[in-house]
Amino acid sequence: THVQDRASLAQDVATYYGMVSFLDAHVGRLLDELDRLGLADNTLVVFTSDHGHYYGHHNLVAKGPFHYEDGIRVPFIARWPGQIDPGVESDALCSLVDLAPTFLNAVGLHTPTTMQGVDQLPVWRGKKPAARNHVIVEHRAQPTTLYLKTLVTERHKLTLHLNQSDGELYDLVADPGEFNNHWHDPAYRELREQLTREMLFAEMSAEPMPMPRISPA
Repeated sequence: THVQDRASLAQDVATYYGMVSFLDAHVGRLLDELDRLGLADNTLVVFTSDHGHYYGHHNLVAKGPFHYEDGIRVPFIARWPGQIDPGVESDALCSLVDLAPTFLNAVGLHTPTTMQGVDQLPVWRGKKPAARNHVIVEHRAQPTTLYLKTLVTERHKLTLHLNQSDGELYDLVADPGEFNNHWHDPAYRELREQLTREMLFAEMSAEPMPMPRISPA
């Protein structure tokens, strides 16, 4: 349930802030140790998280299962002296599945064809404005009740619920708080169909191909 009394919610918030402070302190210890060992200039450091947290946003508490920005837009910082310019902010889309290919390419190793992510290093280095035009988010904990998949683009967010006629469609530029669901809006029907196709194409392109065909049989 997402229903909590005020006292328990206040305790939850206090605990969360305590954990954030605890983590911040120990990230600092790691960075200090890299400096002490003389490894900081030769180390790619990435700080991120797997999900956000709802504290009353959209009347939700905790971390899911719905795909509002509060839950899926996670902190992300990359540092690599001499490779990534400090203090630069980017709006480029990035998925956590991009981390493994990016790390492999950073050290000159081959990325297996079974990996779905893309190399984000050119974006972090400022050589490309973006490495992808969409991100796929999914929640599959309850396939008979809550099974949803979301396509996020630079401007829009489309969510499909398995075997449900209802869905969600938001304009993240005009409505960053995601208060206006345009799923059933006739004016957005064409956009809804377009984004649904894009989600299908994104899923098809992400299918692993361990043995790519390189010539006709």
